[in-house]
Amino acid sequence: MSDLTLTKTRITGGVWNGILTGAAGDTSPRLVLTHRGEVVPGLKTTRIDDGTWSVDVPIPADHLADGVQTFIITDSETEAKLTSFAFLAGEALSEDIRAEMDLLREELDMLKRAFRRHCLETAVEE
Repeated sequence: MSDLTLTKTRITGGVWNGILTGAAGDTSPRLVLTHRGEVVPGLKTTRIDDGTWSVDVPIPADHLADGVQTFIITDSETEAKLTSFAFLAGEALSEDIRAEMDLLREELDMLKRAFRRHCLETAVEE
């Protein structure tokens, strides 16, 4: 079992960022990013201090598509999964509860506007 711990810090500008702890020595840990079983190039590690590394993973646009796209980061020496992240997009999500909530919010806003307009149009002056 790997003693490495990889913690996500943020995703910004199409790059997943994280902090890797538990790495021994000054040698860069050998991490691998995979998507659908294929290795995705571009993962970069930068030493912060003893045993701590910054991990930057550019997310290739050509790997994003409809449905759920899951990326996995593993330690290549032990083959232990350190973390994963996923993107959800497209028609496959039309039944997703978050999409339903968004639609309900839009419909509620539309009804509120229509009700306010109706109240203004039918208001009786005193």
